[in-house]
Amino acid sequence: MKKQLIKKGALCLLLICIHGFFMPASHAAEREKQAMFWTWLDYSPTTNFDSICREMNYLGIDGVMLNAASPDEYRVAVPIAKKYGIQVIAWLWTMNLEHDRDKILKEHPEWFSVNRNGKSLADTTAYVDYYKFLSPVVPGVKEYIKQKIQSYCEVEGLSGISIDYHRYVDVVLPTTLWPKYNIVQDREYPAWDYGYHPIAVEKFKKQYGYDPHAQQDPSKDLKWRQFRCDQITEMANMIADVVHANGKIMAASPFPTPKMASRMVRQDWGKWNLDIVFPMVYSSFYTEDPSFIKDCTLENVKDKGNNTTLYCGLMAKNNDEMFVDMDEALNNGAQGISIFTIHSLKDPAIKARFKAYTTAAKIKKDKNNGILPRLSASKIENDPFKKEGIMKLITQKIQEMVQLQNPSAAPVALSAYKKVDEYDVTKKYLVEDNTSKQRFYVTFFFYGGILSGWNVDPATTNG
Repeated sequence: MKKQLIKKGALCLLLICIHGFFMPASHAAEREKQAMFWTWLDYSPTTNFDSICREMNYLGIDGVMLNAASPDEYRVAVPIAKKYGIQVIAWLWTMNLEHDRDKILKEHPEWFSVNRNGKSLADTTAYVDYYKFLSPVVPGVKEYIKQKIQSYCEVEGLSGISIDYHRYVDVVLPTTLWPKYNIVQDREYPAWDYGYHPIAVEKFKKQYGYDPHAQQDPSKDLKWRQFRCDQITEMANMIADVVHANGKIMAASPFPTPKMASRMVRQDWGKWNLDIVFPMVYSSFYTEDPSFIKDCTLENVKDKGNNTTLYCGLMAKNNDEMFVDMDEALNNGAQGISIFTIHSLKDPAIKARFKAYTTAAKIKKDKNNGILPRLSASKIENDPFKKEGIMKLITQKIQEMVQLQNPSAAPVALSAYKKVDEYDVTKKYLVEDNTSKQRFYVTFFFYGGILSGWNVDPATTNG
């Protein structure tokens, strides 16, 4: 009997060892304690990376998503960061080319994304010259990206891979960027609506029995939208398989929420097999108010993958707003922060305050068994008229527009807002300045069901 028990014990021990040996790599990745504060950073062999790491260490930034041109550059950078206790993840562009852009353009023009007008990014431009997105349905693209990811996963000491630009071209830009490109995107327009590669269209036709071009308004075709999202998801999860097979962490830097991302760039990242996600909740691009960070974070707590730890990507600010933004994220479900980028923190007083903030946040998290608690009363607020910060910004904008006509104009006194139109994700209101008698259209945008932008235009006299 004793021998049988010994045999059973030995067998159990053997099974445990075998299980441990063949444990999925993703589980192995999870054992490494994740850094809480991160920054995105471009690496160059000509910069003093040791000095930058020393600065990160002082600020309490214990992780870096590093963009380097080759695996060999990471082999130089990783030991330097490790010396300061900084975790390194390779920050890699996937669907939009970066370091190998010119080579692929020359060798494989058939790999590039195509818009609703039939124009390929191989020979046309969307917004900026460096937007050279690949099509995820092309077999050669899949194999190319798979091999690229594997080459970076082989870097010793690298903690993981974080994918960026893993999407299509922005079918709509955040409202604050419209003036930069002299455009208005109150709906989806063909020139910026990508994903119409012939291989994709044919694949969709076989699956659903019709050509998406035949739709009067393809932006309303939920099957076509989801189909394109699914191609990106399939590619993301293929990458995750490679990353996890190498015992690394799989991360991503997507748009603010899965629902918003699926509308704006066809990126349904809640379905990706991620260990960590760093949604880029840059409030200055959207509503210009920190309540946007809170709303997105609350939404992401619900919509992220079950096995994904939620962080929050913020635009670094060299002023007091930095700490308001971090509070909105960490008080509402995010477990850490990544800032773009450490170089924006210049004021010594802001740096000292940032250091104190990261120290206190880590202590709070450790005392709560490694999880930051959420504020119980927090909820998403989608009534723009209840958001004091946004309404104040709109009033300031109207004041500026009135003063363009009359520099000595008195402060505006606005009438009640009257809804005059509603289309898809937009709600349009008319408001009048009772002092100057000028009228304005104020449009609110709700991409992904969240207040995600606003715009002010002068109303015509017959409007």
